[in-house]
Amino acid sequence: MGDCWDSGPMTRVILISLGLAILIVALVVGGRALLRGRESPGPFSQAAAEQALHQGVAPDLIYAVEVKGFAIQNMSVGAIGDEGFGALYASNDGRTVQLRIDRGAMTDATCAGTPVTGTGPGAPVRCERDEAGWYRVSGEQHEYVAAHGDHLIRLAGRLQDVDRAILKAAITGARQVTVTSSTGTSPGTGPVPRGDLPTTGDGAPIQNNGPGG
Repeated sequence: MGDCWDSGPMTRVILISLGLAILIVALVVGGRALLRGRESPGPFSQAAAEQALHQGVAPDLIYAVEVKGFAIQNMSVGAIGDEGFGALYASNDGRTVQLRIDRGAMTDATCAGTPVTGTGPGAPVRCERDEAGWYRVSGEQHEYVAAHGDHLIRLAGRLQDVDRAILKAAITGARQVTVTSSTGTSPGTGPVPRGDLPTTGDGAPIQNNGPGG
C-alpha cells in the first residue's frame, strides 16, 4: 500500500521534469531557426519597393544589386533627396554597403570634386575610371559610380568592410526594378478630393440651390 502512495508523487515529478526538458529543447531549436532566418539574405520585397514609390521615388530610379556577402535591408529602402532612391545592404557580421541612385552626371573633370558617399565636402577624392564606371576613394570610404542615362548609381562602403571587386561586380550587374503599386493609384497621389461630397449620410453630392430650392 505504501508503494502505491509513493509512486504517485514520483511519477508526477518525472513527468514534470520530462516536460521541462522537452520545452527547453523546443526553445533552443526554435531560437536557432529564428537566428538562421535573420541571417539568411532577403530579396528586394515588393512592399519595400511600393513604399519607396509612395515616398516620392521616381520609378525609373529604383534599382537592385547583388552584393556578395550582403543582403538588402528592406526596412532601409526609401527616398533620397527629391526623387532619388536609397537602400542599405548588410552582412551577417554587421558590415554595410549603401546603394544610392539620383539624377545627375559625372565626368572625369568633375569626379575629384564630388564627395564620396559618407564623406564631407572638401575631402580629397582619388578617382580611377574603368569599364564599370568611376572607382573613388576618400579617407576610409570608397565607392563605384556608374552613369545610366540621366542618373548615377552609387554603391559605397568602408574600405575595411567591402573590397573593390565586390563593389564593381555589384554595380556592373545593377538592374532596374519594375514596381506596380497595389493601390491602383499613382505613386504619392490619391483620389482628387471633392468639396461637394459630405462626410456623413448617403454620400450624395451637396446641392447648394439657395433660398427656395
